[in-house]
Order: sequence, then C-alpha cells, then structure tokens
Amino acid sequence: MKQHIPNTITSLNLFSGCVGVVLAFEGQLISAGYAIIIAAIFDFFDGMAARLLKVNSPMGKELDSLADMVSFGFLPSVIIFMMLQINPAMEYGGAWIKYSAFLLTVFSALRLAKFNLDSRQTAIFIGLPTPACALFVLSLPHIALSKDPIISAYVQHPVILLALTLALSFLLVAEIPLMSLKFKSLYFRPNLYRYLFLFISAILLLLLQLMAIPLIIILYIILSLVQYNKFIRELL
Repeated sequence: MKQHIPNTITSLNLFSGCVGVVLAFEGQLISAGYAIIIAAIFDFFDGMAARLLKVNSPMGKELDSLADMVSFGFLPSVIIFMMLQINPAMEYGGAWIKYSAFLLTVFSALRLAKFNLDSRQTAIFIGLPTPACALFVLSLPHIALSKDPIISAYVQHPVILLALTLALSFLLVAEIPLMSLKFKSLYFRPNLYRYLFLFISAILLLLLQLMAIPLIIILYIILSLVQYNKFIRELL
C-alpha cells in the first residue's frame, strides 16, 4: 500500500496543475498562480515520501515528470498567454505574438526529458528547474497589480513578457550548474550557500511577498554561479 502514497501525492500535483490551467483560461491569473504553489508543495512532498518510505520506482519518476509538465510547463505558458491576450497593445499587429508564450512549455519538456536522462543531476541541477521557472511566472500577475504604475506597465508590456519567456526558456536548458536545496546534513560550512539563499529569500518574501520571487530566482542563480565557479570565487 505504501508504494502508492508518493504516486498519489504526485497525482495531486497534476490535479492542481489542471485546475490552474482552467483558472488561467478563465482569466483568474492570481488563483492560477496559487495552483502552481500548491502543485510545488505536492512536488516537494512526493519525493520526500518516496525517500522516507524507500519506494522509489521508474514509474514514479516518469509520473513526476508528466505532472511537472502540466503544472510547471503548460500552466505558466497559459498565464503568460493570457497576460498577452488581454493586453490592449496586442490589437495592433501583434495577435500572433501571444503564442510565443508556449515556447516555455516546449523548453520545459526538453528540460524534464534531459533531467531524466542526465546522470550529472543527482546532487545539483543543470539548468533552471521547472518549478523555479513556474514560480517566477506566477509572480508576474502580482507585479502587474503593483501600486507603482510604471512597474505595473512594464511587466505587462508584450516586449517584456516576450523577453522573459525567451530568457526563461534559455535558462531551462542552459548548461549552468545550479544548487539543489536538498540538505544532506545541517552543518553550516557545506551548506553555506543554501543557508545564505534561504535567509535572504525569507527577508525578501517578508518585505515584498510574492513580488519578491523574481529577485529570489535571480539570487538563486547568482549564488549557484558563485558556488560552482572557481574563477568567480577567486575574484570574490
């Protein structure tokens, strides 16, 4: 019976993603973003449950990727698509640009397929994980509701959304080593960059709430580059 527990949690991840897609197509982008957060929680606990119960299986690994494809690949694309769809600037010769949002789905699929075959990605990630990419996207509707009209206008501009889509798509498959947040021990020195990341992220979330997510993702990439690049460490 216990071997079905992780797969059940993974299925809840998939279910959350499906609900989020419906909400996004209905224009409820904030709620769709919360569906990503719920899916990410299930995605975290399915792996933990599999390790604790010692029931890792090839089926669980494939099911996890299929669920992630919907929750962290397709759903973020739909959010960006709808942000472009409702943008008045798209009425003037840019009707087809909105479909570029689904490049994120394509590159998420490539990222997940690569992860399943890449033996290097046991202790670290190579390229931006799909949940991190999805969390970045879910923050965009929140930033669009910012009280600062300049920030709100910029984040909704089609050029900015297209640029973010291309940048995130590149990062998903880039040969960039990024740290895993899995702790093998609680000792400070081996986990220096993890503790630093969590500490700064907590402060940013307290100050900016979900609008802090883009800054947190950028911080994650910078700290990873410092941690795994000897040249950068020597400069510092």
